[in-house]
Amino acid sequence: MRNRTLTTIAVVVTASAVALAGCSSSKKKSSGGLGGGSTTSGSSSNQTYTIGFIGALSGGSAQLGINEKQGATLAISQWNAANKGFQAKLDAQDSEGAAATAPAAATALTTNSSVIATIGPAFSGESKAVDPTFCAAGMPIVTASASNATLQDQGYNCWHRIIPNDNVEGSQGADWLARTGSKKVFVLDDGSPYGEGVATTVATELKAKNVSVVTGRVPYVTGSTTSPNYNPIANTIVNDGVDALFYGGYDSQTALLAKALVGAGFKGREVSGNGSKDSTFTTQGGSAAEKWYLTCGCQDPTKAPAAASFVTAYTAMFHQAPSTYSAEAFDAANVLLDSIKNAAAKGTVTRASVLTALNAENFPGITTTIKFQSNGEVIPSNLIVNLFQVKGGQIVGLGDITKINS
Repeated sequence: MRNRTLTTIAVVVTASAVALAGCSSSKKKSSGGLGGGSTTSGSSSNQTYTIGFIGALSGGSAQLGINEKQGATLAISQWNAANKGFQAKLDAQDSEGAAATAPAAATALTTNSSVIATIGPAFSGESKAVDPTFCAAGMPIVTASASNATLQDQGYNCWHRIIPNDNVEGSQGADWLARTGSKKVFVLDDGSPYGEGVATTVATELKAKNVSVVTGRVPYVTGSTTSPNYNPIANTIVNDGVDALFYGGYDSQTALLAKALVGAGFKGREVSGNGSKDSTFTTQGGSAAEKWYLTCGCQDPTKAPAAASFVTAYTAMFHQAPSTYSAEAFDAANVLLDSIKNAAAKGTVTRASVLTALNAENFPGITTTIKFQSNGEVIPSNLIVNLFQVKGGQIVGLGDITKINS
């Protein structure tokens, strides 16, 4: 998903935790989390491993971070219930979703010798700021949402992502617009690593499909207390005579844009990417958010048969339905737990041994089967971009965007 700066969930193991093999005299098989993993337990030592989380838990992007933290929390709770001698806990650090504040959160995780791995960062901007810190510390990281299409090319051997990047999402979104009749599209972005990246991909692919493109930018600085005025750009969009708009930006700003477009009288299709797919957009946008389309390399857990038990358990624990990237963070936590288990089976649990185990995973999650390429991306055949639409104030999954022709 996103490119904002996110803090990571780190899983850390103390040096004394290294030898789970010594606990294996009374091993027995037990089921792991809903992601399909299993583990061994039976040790009287009750070894506990710490998994870190880094993401926005306060500020304008907090809901996305909370979604992910809750997904990871559920995975760990289920793991602990099934593995009495092999426990885990979450060390959640608030990055505020910003590159400027993420380094402190990353340092808190990497310098904690008990944290063996991390979930995150969730946003692309903060990922660019702190991925080097995690990898310098040898800490395995798995992002459930940072989607910028350059993260995989930085040579960070600790880095992993379980969703499609913006090149995949943006190109498939553009193909859908072209395939369903768009002739002239205004492509707008907020200047962030996420917004600019996905908008550039959309514009490039639309042009390749012989669709006329107009581009624009309304910069917004993450964490700023002042929101841009979208009325001028809304009037420009209407006056340019486009039949569709794609906006690369984040939920609260998309809500302001949506209201400005209503005020300007825009009648075309309105589309945004994964950065807008959240209840913040629908709540703040109100009726102006209605009928917006949203692309996302994420799952709609309410419609995925493999996720039915997850939805029930999540709703019971948090008294609300799972939202954007809750399921992906659940999978990220479970694949890390499985990697710790596999490292333990070989006798030693360290950041290095967990990284080796993570690179070898072929894990059946609820959102996808997680099998990594050498650059940390999931193999292409296991990645799906879905299309969503706001209906009745709710974000409703429409299905695989490559199969939608209207």
